[in-house]
Amino acid sequence: MNVAVLGTGFGTYHAKLLKSVDLCGRLIVFGRNDAKLAQLEKELNVEIARDIGGILRDPDIDVIDLCLPTSLHCEVAVKALEHGKHVFCETPVCCSVEEAAAMLDAERSSGKRVLVNRFIHFDPAYAFLRESCLKGTYGKLLSLTLKRETPPLWGDLGLDTIPVNLMIHELDIIGGIMDSPELISAWGTEYRDARQSLVRAVFGRDGAIAEIVSSSGMPDGYPFTVGYEAYFESGKLVFLEKDSGNQSDAALTEYTASGARRLVLKEINPYAATLEHALQSLHHGTNSLLSLENAAESLANALGIRRQIKQK
Repeated sequence: MNVAVLGTGFGTYHAKLLKSVDLCGRLIVFGRNDAKLAQLEKELNVEIARDIGGILRDPDIDVIDLCLPTSLHCEVAVKALEHGKHVFCETPVCCSVEEAAAMLDAERSSGKRVLVNRFIHFDPAYAFLRESCLKGTYGKLLSLTLKRETPPLWGDLGLDTIPVNLMIHELDIIGGIMDSPELISAWGTEYRDARQSLVRAVFGRDGAIAEIVSSSGMPDGYPFTVGYEAYFESGKLVFLEKDSGNQSDAALTEYTASGARRLVLKEINPYAATLEHALQSLHHGTNSLLSLENAAESLANALGIRRQIKQK
């Protein structure tokens, strides 16, 4: 499939990954930074472009890989669909439920598809959690706590932005485990710098609960940390990953009546796996966890968290 990457921020990383995907044929990168474009052209031997309109009109392009700012996702995705292109979209998928609805309408009317970079489903530890829940490996899921903690490295992640820009990944995994999770409660507070916040949100479905704890205001030097604790009828899973920049430590441990066992998972790059899966799904027309419909549900839940916090 021939792919056009829009954006030279995170799009640069996408382009590097796509060069290793067998199904990716012609690869074009759009941007407005001439220095970055020249570097990509030299290092990756890709085509470069400065005109989105030309890319959309090119009948040879199959997929638009959308890595522009989130505020532009809806407009560009709708235009791409109208020009007969599939879309692979960075997360968050868009800014509002209205934009998500417009994208869904365009997807249905165009006959093309939008897949969203819900990469957490291809992270081995989270894929194992989802599979365990769906297969009932340890019996019924009773309670799940997910966390994501970071020092203030990513700009504004205050109460308005943290649900959509940071918690969205945990919302993606909850949506993959629970059928239409219901928001039970949400609480949030700001740090001294209002651009950083701490939020807790609890969801429920069929007698099980799932909590997200997300902080963007951890002290400098604190490692970027993700993890979960999943309580089942017949066991418990504990995952913790800490990335200090120079070193990353991750461990997934299973606790059952047989004792504790550290699980060894296949080492893969979830971003690369997501891109490869997306192209395969678009090429063969198969179902995908990356669907726009699923991404829209996660966005609606994130906006629900923000709304409930504001009401309090």
